[in-house]
Amino acid sequence: MRLILYLGKGGVGKTTLAAATAARSAQLGKRTLVVSTDLAHSLADALDTTLGSEPKRITSNLWAQEINALDEIRSHWASVQDYVTGVLKKQGINDVAAEEMALIPGMDEIVALLNIHRQAQDGAYDVVVIDAAPTGETVRLLSMPETFLWYANQAKGWRNLAMSAAKPLLKTFLPGVNVLESLQKLNEQVAVLRGVLTDPDTSSYRLVVNPEKMVIKEGLRAETYLALFGYPIDGVLCNRVLPTSADGEYHDALLREMVAQQRVYYDQIHSTFAPLPVWDAPYHSREILGADALATLASEIWDGDDPTRVYFRGSPQELVKRGDTYVLRLPLPHVEMGKVGMVKKGDELIVEIGNFKRDIALPTLLAPMEATVARMVDSALEVTFTPVSAEQPA
Repeated sequence: MRLILYLGKGGVGKTTLAAATAARSAQLGKRTLVVSTDLAHSLADALDTTLGSEPKRITSNLWAQEINALDEIRSHWASVQDYVTGVLKKQGINDVAAEEMALIPGMDEIVALLNIHRQAQDGAYDVVVIDAAPTGETVRLLSMPETFLWYANQAKGWRNLAMSAAKPLLKTFLPGVNVLESLQKLNEQVAVLRGVLTDPDTSSYRLVVNPEKMVIKEGLRAETYLALFGYPIDGVLCNRVLPTSADGEYHDALLREMVAQQRVYYDQIHSTFAPLPVWDAPYHSREILGADALATLASEIWDGDDPTRVYFRGSPQELVKRGDTYVLRLPLPHVEMGKVGMVKKGDELIVEIGNFKRDIALPTLLAPMEATVARMVDSALEVTFTPVSAEQPA
């Protein structure tokens, strides 16, 4: 099973490229599902059909779906939260703490991801392609498994109280997942989901950019955040590339200026995102609608190759022993050391970049050690751990 997720700034063409990948995958004989997690769905428009919350067959081997459970979760979770708050207050917990503990962060995102995971795991599809929301929302979506796991582990003292309130919600919105009979089992399922999302043999993340300054910057931030959470990126699509003239001459002055400006950013995309492969998606004069036209576009972009294979494997998080010390290496492209915050708490290493943070569970070996040095080396954060009993330099 393959899971491919497209993300980028709003309006860069993620939907078209995700749908094109799925259409080409189906054309190659793979049972393929393309899913939209964006609240402002446009997948149905790209496929020139109507879609709902359940997978709909489009052509041979191709199904499509627009998940709409998020608004329902938001409207129903409010009443559940009020109920849990009341139960906690009866147990002597003060108002502020009860309200804070009753809210499970990102339940809507968890439901969306579990929905996709269930579709991928039930064996009905060989490939699941995700047309994601704009970058910030998608990073929040992807950070939810780790956030939820942390939250659930902190909530052991009241989990049994909350379970009775959460069960109706889970049964309503996830009726096909029997393991979600309690928050504990939901926690276990989310842990499995986290493993799938970070497995480079199963999941790939692809950035969609246009040859524009602001779009490139957001793409670089997205690459950093994906690396922060350990999600494997296997390529970048440079979309809406204007054709260049063989002799460099254009009769239209506006077109000439547009192409010249694009080439500057085009070259920047191909150099900045290295060593990731960059595929060019040409600008077409007409909208590309329908499965056949989308499959043709994907064949053009990947030069007839299979767009669902893994094209790049980056360096994973690694641990290296150096004498009596250990160095934990976490790839973080396009980040300066001054922008990285780091705190070690017991067996957790908390890394913060901008508005996002990741809690890294440290190996048992590192838990009693002290994080003494942190520095950026070759686009990676290297944290040195030293035994507490060892002499520290003055």
